[in-house]
Amino acid sequence: MSLDREQAWRHLCEWTETASLRKHARAVEVVMRAAAAEYGDGERDVEAWGIAGMLHDADYEKWPEEHPHRIVAWLRERGQTEIAHAISAHYTKWNVPYESALDRALLACDELTGFIMACCLVRPEGVTTLTAKSVKKKLKDKAFAAKVERDEVHAGVEKLGVDLGEHITFIIEALRPHADELGLGGGSSDAGRNPARRTQAEPAER
Repeated sequence: MSLDREQAWRHLCEWTETASLRKHARAVEVVMRAAAAEYGDGERDVEAWGIAGMLHDADYEKWPEEHPHRIVAWLRERGQTEIAHAISAHYTKWNVPYESALDRALLACDELTGFIMACCLVRPEGVTTLTAKSVKKKLKDKAFAAKVERDEVHAGVEKLGVDLGEHITFIIEALRPHADELGLGGGSSDAGRNPARRTQAEPAER
């Protein structure tokens, strides 16, 4: 593909200065790379799916009211129409049709990845011992990571055609090898009492 990962990352960093937003972008990239093997065409899809995950919120920090139009236009100018469409559809209330496995996977991975990261940050052992059961329990607690739209989580797994618990487990397992890089390894006994850490990984408001 004409757009490689390093170019995409440089562009993300030009538009996104906040460390937590960059970390969310990297986490969704990691999960989407794994999703290419799970829900896509493996090696053929891995770069495009990873870049879609990385850039899905790239314009949010600078132009929140225009999100995602700036990054979608930037990608279309470079011939990345499949990635651009997936990003234009990663929130159901935008009413963009879901035409490909990439579209559905990005929707299913974005919001839930942010939520799972928030779950990790309040656990002393982080992602290392996190289970789908624990995440599902937190999903029912509307006060936890309150900015996460539960309807989007459920819409994502429905459109992807997967079981919620199984998809949560898939995301946890995708994140575990990157725990140190993403700050999800735990080790802080006061993680659950630190409000800044509690909200750090929550997805941005639309």
